[in-house]
Amino acid sequence: MGGGSSSSWSRLGDIKSLEQRAKEALQQGRKNVFISFAFEDIDEVNLLRAQAKNDNNDIEFNDRSVKDAYDSDRADYIRDRLTDRINQASTTVVYLSDDTAKSRWVEWEVNKSLELGKKVIGVYAGDAPPKTVPDWISKRGIKVVPWKNLATEL
Repeated sequence: MGGGSSSSWSRLGDIKSLEQRAKEALQQGRKNVFISFAFEDIDEVNLLRAQAKNDNNDIEFNDRSVKDAYDSDRADYIRDRLTDRINQASTTVVYLSDDTAKSRWVEWEVNKSLELGKKVIGVYAGDAPPKTVPDWISKRGIKVVPWKNLATEL
């Protein structure tokens, strides 16, 4: 039936811990950030990522643009891939727009990030947040800042 001895589980835990420490050492000085956004905002997000690179920030954005419906045939596969990406990041950045509240994927990514113990920050372009910020942002106590202040929040 079930798995191996307790020493096997202990070794597996030791390996996972060592793997995590190695990843952290390799990332030293660079911040791996998972960015969550509604697919409709991809052009704006790409512009903001390019701006961050031009500003010589030590931020590496890690995301997957999801076009599939939340309840599509591929949803389980997509969730697994997104979980891997979120796990690799130290922080999840949620790009806020008037389309964010409509995206079930963004809310799922935020919930998964919090479940995995990741820091989550909401960001917006310009000087003011969008008119429609999802209520789950404030209910979860997620800090919201302008994109231009992102680097100082990480």
